[in-house]
This record gives sequence, C-alpha cells and structure tokens, in this order.
Amino acid sequence: MIPNSYRKRQRVPHHHPSITRLSSSSSAVIHTFSDKTISESSQKLYRTSSATFPITSSFNDPYTADVLLRLFVDRSAFDSEAPSDSTRQSDIQIYLHSDVIRRAKYFAALLSECWQHQTNIDANSDNGAEGSRSNDHDHNKKLVRLNLGVADDDPNSISVRITVLQLLYTSDFATVIDSASTAIEILHVALELLFEDCVKSCLKFLEAVPWNEEEEKRVLALIPFLREEESKELLARVSPGKDDSCEDMLHGLILAAIHNHPNMAFVKAFVAKLLRDFSSRESARRVLERAFETSLKVVKESLEEYTSPDFRGDHNETEAIQRLNLHTAMTNGRHLLWLVERMIELRVAESAVREWSEQASLTADLQRAFRDDAWRNIVPGFPAVVLRCTCKLANAVAAGTILAARQVRMKLVKDWLPVLLVCKDNVSPMLPSHKTLYLELEETFLRIISTLPMSDAQVLLQQCLSFSTRNVEDCPHLITAFNTWFRRATQPPPLENLD
Repeated sequence: MIPNSYRKRQRVPHHHPSITRLSSSSSAVIHTFSDKTISESSQKLYRTSSATFPITSSFNDPYTADVLLRLFVDRSAFDSEAPSDSTRQSDIQIYLHSDVIRRAKYFAALLSECWQHQTNIDANSDNGAEGSRSNDHDHNKKLVRLNLGVADDDPNSISVRITVLQLLYTSDFATVIDSASTAIEILHVALELLFEDCVKSCLKFLEAVPWNEEEEKRVLALIPFLREEESKELLARVSPGKDDSCEDMLHGLILAAIHNHPNMAFVKAFVAKLLRDFSSRESARRVLERAFETSLKVVKESLEEYTSPDFRGDHNETEAIQRLNLHTAMTNGRHLLWLVERMIELRVAESAVREWSEQASLTADLQRAFRDDAWRNIVPGFPAVVLRCTCKLANAVAAGTILAARQVRMKLVKDWLPVLLVCKDNVSPMLPSHKTLYLELEETFLRIISTLPMSDAQVLLQQCLSFSTRNVEDCPHLITAFNTWFRRATQPPPLENLD
C-alpha cells in the first residue's frame, strides 16, 4: 500500500499525456527511441551526476538491469482506427534497476513483495503478463517485466517519460530542468510516477523563474495535483491576497504618478494608459474618485489656512507657512487637473462634477486669495490651474459627456463664475494662453446657462456682463446668450400656441 500522505498524488492519471513538447534545448530530451540514442543520453547524464548521487548502475544497461520496462502508446479502447506506424515505432523497451527506480513511489509499489506475489500468480495464469519473471535468453538472467502506457495524443509524451526515467539515476536535475516549459513537462510526469525528488526540483525551479502566459496556464492546471504546501508559492504569484487588490494597486500607481516619481510626465502617461486599458471601469471610477477627494481636501485645507492665517507667531514664520500653504494648494491643484482629465477620458466624472459644484467655501477662499498680491510671486500659475479644472468639467457638462442634474449645472456656474471674474480682473499681465482659457470658460458657462430655467438664467446672465469687451463685436458668445434669453422671454408660451 502507498502511504496516506501520497493519496493526492495517486489521483494523477498514469496514462495522461504530457501537456506539451519538451524543450528542444534540453540536453536530456530524446527525440528518437533507438537503443543507441537512449544509451548515449543515459551515459552522459550518469557521468555528469555520479559525484552527487551514489548510483553505480547505468540507465538502460541490459547487462546489470533487473527490470525491463515496456514503454508504449496506450491507444483508447474506443478508437477503432488501426495503429499508425509511428505508434508501433514508439513501443520501446528500457532496461532499469529496481534499487534505482524505487525512488519513484509508483515503481516502489509495483515492485513491493505484495505486488510481486500477485504478478507471479498472474504470470502463471496469463503466460507472461505484466510483472512476471522470465528467462532472458539474451543475457541469461531473470527480469521483472513492467509495462507503462502513455496516451497517444502527444507525440513527445514518451520522450518526456524517458527523460524522467533517466533522472531517477541522478540527483543533478539542473542539467535537464533549464526552462519553465521543461520543468512543467517533467513535473507532470514526476507527479504521475510519484518521483518526489524530481517534483521538488521542478517546483523549486518554477518558483524562481518567470512564466509566459501559456506556461502560467499549464502551471495552474497542475495545482490540483500538488499538496497545499507545495502549491503555496506558485499560487501566491497568481492569486490576489484580497478582493480589492486591483484597486489598491491602481490607487498606489496613481499616488506614485502624481506625488513621488521624478519622471512625472512619463509615469503619468503610462498610468493613464493602464487606466484606459483596465477591464473594470467601475474599479477605475472608485480609484479616481478616491484620489480626487484626497487632493481636493488638501487644496481646500491649504487655502483655508492661507486665507485665515494665525498671526500670533513670528512674522517670518507666518510668511513661510503662508508660502507653504500656497505651494501645497498649487501642487495638489495640478494633481486635481490630471485626475479630472482621466475621469473625463473614462467618462466617470459625474461625482467630480457634483463635488466641484458644491465648493462654495473653496471658491470664496480663492476669491480672497486672488484679490491679494502675495500669490503672484509665489504661485503665479495657480489661477490658471484652478480654472482649467473648472473648464474641463464644465465643458464635459456642456457637451453632454457628463449628464449633470439641473441643480448641479446651476451651482457649477453660480459658484465658479465669480472666480473667473476675479481672475480676469486681478491676473496681470494676461498671457495669451490665459486669454484663451478665460474665453473658453466664458463660452462654456454661457452654454450651460442656456440649459437652465429662465429665472435662473436671468440671474446668472446679469453676472456675465463682465464678459463684454471694448468692441461689442468681439464678444459674440455674450451677444448670442442674451439674444437667446430675450427670444425665449418674448415668445408666447407653448400652450397659447396650441390654441
């Protein structure tokens, strides 16, 4: 009987074919099955390993062997086709040594006294069946005859088994197990034969080397035949530790891209691609919303401290803290802009628009900060960063990319329009890029106002008079907005038209 600790291994089918071909680069792979080839390969393997494993017998040595193994292709009983020539040629005999092949517990069980007794009985009744002892006329000695069948759907299944049989004669497995593909093929057969030393070597190799996608699938297919402690390291590579590991990974990548990495532009572009290609848009949404809320909170807190400073300390210390607050707000404002762009790109910016439309305290702090001159020499680009965030979100709303509720649309314009007006009045000199940004945001606000009820539009349009220019013809967007409102205000109600 085989010990209980190996019962899981016993479930591996002994006639299951090798998963795929053995790597051609392996020095011990046998591509033909002549006695000469087998003998030469076995001698080479034996010579390279004799110093590490005290075996004096040689693989496939008919003069010292006491076991004759018939390795053959086991055709299905339901296959009515005649055996092919290649099938007949693959039926080979290999001379082995019982003291060596007992390293594989499958052979140890076959060679046990109980098995020998049973096979001798079968031999007397079946005239020379598997496991019987017969007189070898060529070498004038008794041999234990064993059969080992393999499935015929893989032409290299026999060559892999020959390689594993050769490995029974050595402990230097590294000369053969030199690639992940080879290790997987050998592991499959070693599990069938319960060759523990070989199994351990294959697992040790697979744990240490990378796999391609196909090799990973083949490794996972072998996991059910491994003990829990044996499969632990392999599974750790491919099994997430918790359900939200993907989101944690994405969130960590976003934080690294916007905070810590020196090559920030390149890393941001790479992380943006990962987000675009990620399979779950909902996961990407949650990760981006989480990062957006964090950066927005920092901006709000920094501006609140800047606009409400504590003057009880030293003047120089207070000034340094004020500069730090502005720099912190500027840095996180840039993070917000990148996050907003990613959210709009993935069409997951609904929450960001709602949050941005509910920032009455933030917009009030921004107006107070921009009316002061201190920010000009510290963070001169801060107004543009804030307005670009607003412009990106407002454009997405106006274009229908984000379907925002009426209240959200109204509050977005109501709270952020004053910030735009303060920037136009206090940011100087006005760079061409700033002028383009202001004009784009003006047009976008007017488009959103046109979607609101007449009463709300009336209040907001009056605040847009600052959009006018010295030459009236230079502000067509403002003229169009007022003309639209007056046209709607003077036309009869739709119900009266029906009468």
